[in-house]
Amino acid sequence: MSHTTSAQFTVGKLDAGMAMLLTEDYQLIEFPSVLLPKGVVLGSVVNIDVGRDRGAEQRQRNEFRELQEQILVDFGTKQPKAPVIRVGHTTQTWTVLEWEPLDLAAAELRSLHLYRDGQRMMQSMPSSLEVANSVLAIKTSGLDVDHEYEFKIEMRTSAGTLFSNAVTIRTHSLENLSGVCVCFGECESQEEIENMKETVKRIGASWTDRVSMNVTHFVARYKAGPGCETALRYNIPIVKPDWLLACEANGKLQPAIKYYLD
Repeated sequence: MSHTTSAQFTVGKLDAGMAMLLTEDYQLIEFPSVLLPKGVVLGSVVNIDVGRDRGAEQRQRNEFRELQEQILVDFGTKQPKAPVIRVGHTTQTWTVLEWEPLDLAAAELRSLHLYRDGQRMMQSMPSSLEVANSVLAIKTSGLDVDHEYEFKIEMRTSAGTLFSNAVTIRTHSLENLSGVCVCFGECESQEEIENMKETVKRIGASWTDRVSMNVTHFVARYKAGPGCETALRYNIPIVKPDWLLACEANGKLQPAIKYYLD
């Protein structure tokens, strides 16, 4: 701290947290009364020392520079990255699009939109970064059989709009059952389930023990169990085992509606 200057004042008035101080040469200044010594009243004489703290000034300058540099790093050098998408599971009428975790740097996610063949779709998309980086995929349905489509995602952020890479998919023909993925529920016996698994292999399809968005059909004899409840929540068709046999017998995908489990 540099040289300190001292001055003497007479308290002329105390009002609303401010004190009116009078110098020896009758100059009037306002001073916060909270900084005055306790017991000061009208007419009290006080001495006030004023000095410049150069060390504190330098510390504040350093802190300000560090803050500026941090702001530059966080907001000036890091930019949001365009989404990277890929094709997941594909069937005759729908496909799953997956993406890498979104990197927005310091920006905020405003919205996500799906484009199909250059047209923006009314597809439900994650509304927050947390949800988007949790699900990392969407299912888009209503596609034509054996048809080619191009998809991309638009990501609107507080730092601008970015588009993902474009991916091309071709939905399967009715004879191509490789996209069929079944999950088994309550059946007559484990032997029946094992026989159905063999049927799945013969028609070139696949099966899984867990219901997910990749499952196309839930095969069961009885509407019971947590798997069945999950299938209902995901709007997955719940069909009888006869549906699998019909697909094998006809050599192509069969409508599920005739085999719905009541």
